[in-house]
Amino acid sequence: MMQCLQFLVEPTKNVTIKFKEFLKKSKNEKREPLDESQQFIVNLAQDLRRVCQRSEVLDHISSCEDVWPILTCRAVILECASVLESKLKRPMQTDGWPERSDWKDLTLTSEQDVESAKRVILTWTKDLRAQPEQSVWPGEQVVVVLDDFEEHWRRGHMATLQSAMELVLWALLNKELDKENIPQKWLMWKQRSQKIGATPYIPHTVWDWICDVGVKVTLDLDTANPDLLISEDEKRMRCGFDRKDVPNYHQRFDGWWCAVGTESFSSGRHYWEVDVGEMDWRIGVAKESALRKGFKSLNTDTGYLTLLLERGTELKALTVPFTSLPATTLPRKVGIHLDFDAGQLSFYDVERRSHIYTYNETFDDKLFPLFGTVEIVKDLVIRSPGDRSHCVCPGICLWA
Repeated sequence: MMQCLQFLVEPTKNVTIKFKEFLKKSKNEKREPLDESQQFIVNLAQDLRRVCQRSEVLDHISSCEDVWPILTCRAVILECASVLESKLKRPMQTDGWPERSDWKDLTLTSEQDVESAKRVILTWTKDLRAQPEQSVWPGEQVVVVLDDFEEHWRRGHMATLQSAMELVLWALLNKELDKENIPQKWLMWKQRSQKIGATPYIPHTVWDWICDVGVKVTLDLDTANPDLLISEDEKRMRCGFDRKDVPNYHQRFDGWWCAVGTESFSSGRHYWEVDVGEMDWRIGVAKESALRKGFKSLNTDTGYLTLLLERGTELKALTVPFTSLPATTLPRKVGIHLDFDAGQLSFYDVERRSHIYTYNETFDDKLFPLFGTVEIVKDLVIRSPGDRSHCVCPGICLWA
């Protein structure tokens, strides 16, 4: 009997092995020739890998296991060249990366622009090739992040390893920086240069850095629209059916169904999370000087930096004019990271741990967390990182 079972298992095992070999061979045979821009990225990955220690993740790019779309390759080439040109013009700049306004509009670039960018990069890589192999240690934090990127790419959570390649480039260009801070600096640059969806995945060490400045945020009853129901712990809100008879303070919203937090921020970094649900909502910050009366637009012109979901599908940053955000970024839980001194307010999809949008400006006014909803059934819920408390049935919450 055992011999019969062995007879059945071994052929099956052999067939499985042969099938895997067939798939591997077929994949190699069907691979199309690389475009010039794709080949350029492959070569650049090889140059970076040769000099930077513990950057084995780039082998997937240099071996063509991770092949990027042609437009992605062209965009990376143009941006990389802009970075290098900026570094040469401003060698004393602490992070070495240009503002987005310094870059060419990628949608208007020609073949000549791409070729010119390639020449800039090739000039730099000539010097890079003169350096000894494995001569640059990027730092333990960079190595941890690279391993994290590779793991998530293998799982299919990242379409390409573009982020890993950018991080290695950052480490090579900024050897004078504190190596422990390079991943965080890289994220800040990405959010400054690419306000929308800068990173499809934020590595766990950088995410921990963001969450480490978690703050307790509660709703200010004196600012809440009279139509809102606020829970006893002042962390939940929804729209009610009857307008409450409350003093009409000058800081109270009497048009939009909004409230601000009791806490204000005028320096440092701060992080909080909001369960937004699926109905329309708005979250972000309001400047202390922002008007709260009536139905005037709550956008950057009136002192508000927010995201708005309309009709359950349209996600916008309320710039002037507004900025539409991809429908694929619709989150259920949003993380808000305010870096007051760096002038960044960033929004993240907490469950995907991905970047949604960043406002970049110089803050010169106190900022209050802002919350708005049109829900009458489900609560909009404010959470501190790590806070997993919840109400099993929203209907039995105690309301103020």
